[in-house]
Amino acid sequence: MSSMPRAVLPNSSGDEASDDTAFAIDSESKELEASVLEPAEVHRGHEKDIEQGSEMPLKQDFADRNPVKRVITAQDWSGPRDPENPHNWSLLKRSYHTVPPALFGFTVTVASSIYTPAVPEIMKRFGVSQTAALLGLSLYVLVLGFGPALAASISETHGRSIVYKTSPPIFMLFTLGAGYSQNFASLLVCRLFAGLTGAPVLAVGAGTNADLFPPHLRAVATSLFLLAPFAGPALGPVIGGFAAQHKGWQWTMWCTLFTAVAAYLVSLGTHETYKKVILQRRAKRLGIPPPPYNGPEGFGKVKFLVTVTLFRPVHMLFAEPIVGFLSLYTAFAFAVVFAFFAAFPLVFGGVYGFDTSQTGLTFLAIGTGICIAVPTAILLDRALYQPVYRQKMAQGLSIVAPEHRLYSAMVGSVGIPIGLFWFAWTARPGVHWAVPVVSAVPFAWGNLCVFISAALYLVDTYGPLNGASAMAANGIARYTLGAAFPLFTVQMYHRLGIAWATSLLGFVSLAMLPIPWVLYKWGPEIRRKSAYETIKA
Repeated sequence: MSSMPRAVLPNSSGDEASDDTAFAIDSESKELEASVLEPAEVHRGHEKDIEQGSEMPLKQDFADRNPVKRVITAQDWSGPRDPENPHNWSLLKRSYHTVPPALFGFTVTVASSIYTPAVPEIMKRFGVSQTAALLGLSLYVLVLGFGPALAASISETHGRSIVYKTSPPIFMLFTLGAGYSQNFASLLVCRLFAGLTGAPVLAVGAGTNADLFPPHLRAVATSLFLLAPFAGPALGPVIGGFAAQHKGWQWTMWCTLFTAVAAYLVSLGTHETYKKVILQRRAKRLGIPPPPYNGPEGFGKVKFLVTVTLFRPVHMLFAEPIVGFLSLYTAFAFAVVFAFFAAFPLVFGGVYGFDTSQTGLTFLAIGTGICIAVPTAILLDRALYQPVYRQKMAQGLSIVAPEHRLYSAMVGSVGIPIGLFWFAWTARPGVHWAVPVVSAVPFAWGNLCVFISAALYLVDTYGPLNGASAMAANGIARYTLGAAFPLFTVQMYHRLGIAWATSLLGFVSLAMLPIPWVLYKWGPEIRRKSAYETIKA
């Protein structure tokens, strides 16, 4: 009997993103191309048993009737149907694995704003000014921008799962310390380190979703995932308002702990989703060669990660027009939300006489706008992006111009100034309180629509590795402005008044409104002039 030829799949791996803020997905399109060469996908034969290492012949259905074997390797997935590839997990299992990242994203972000209703009591308890008391918010938000650097250094070597298992307990300890603080300095230190240790789970969530879903489903997965970390700041004042008014400022910390414990318990059943680590574990289990690694070792590896997650993002922020302008736009819109944490108590408490818990309830309007933004982004993806994707696939092309990701931003860019000007000129005596409250809906809707598009566009434009750096740059800009705005918001509203202070923000948003429209029109030309490698489409 003649010896059986061995059908070995070609390597289809692309560059791996070493930063978990990237919405980068391994280049599975190449694996789909490889599947054309794989008889097992055309004629359903028997796969090699991964655990036992046995090889079963495929069904003979070719002209030469020779059986063909499929070889399991740790160099890459063994094919498009590799059962260990998270893309091939059941929908139920993948859905479950999206829940812990979302819950952690909600917990870490709700911890930022849940603090703000307690500011008046903290001022009295520690004898500090309002600006000083708001440092507990600003320091926490500022260090969230370091999440990519911390998450990348851990997950690149050990995977995503260990970040979910180790970071939250430390976050909870510092939150506990903040609640038991006996002086203002210890409160600020604990808040700072709570943000620093919570940042990795916030950063790694996007990478987990990228592991679970292929590129053409990325818009839906990204939109649903971002609902949680954007809803957190909106619901924080609601929860914190009742806790601070009826139980005291420390209960804002205890409520954060309750949420964190619940998220942690849900995460205990999760499995590793990072491709590189799954293949390494397969190699160790089966005693076969591990996936190739051509990167630096030792200190060089640390230097590489710091470059991708810190130095390169800063360079891209100032040297790349696409990264710079989109990051500035999303950072401003994000920072206005945090400015409202200081402005809403001033407006609704001063003009309408709301107490702490009532003021907190007004933030539900922001949550409503965020909930509307998610189906908006999904519908635009289904109606505008997916037809282009299917057309390209029918033509044998796997690349879609990233400018087709900007539809949500173009639509949402109109909502931000509408909401701001609406709030500016209706928050006054004689106008019912519901009118300025509802103005937050179009603002929040536009805010998230713009960010969803920006995230997808940056990763599609720069690819996995540089896209990770681009998203890290976006995070640095967002959290830096988000930390700064609350510190001068109260003074700005006192000096300019509610109408003109908010109108100033509205005029700035008007100036930034053309950014996604300009990129949609001239994005391809700007991409060609980039100093970094960008998508050719």
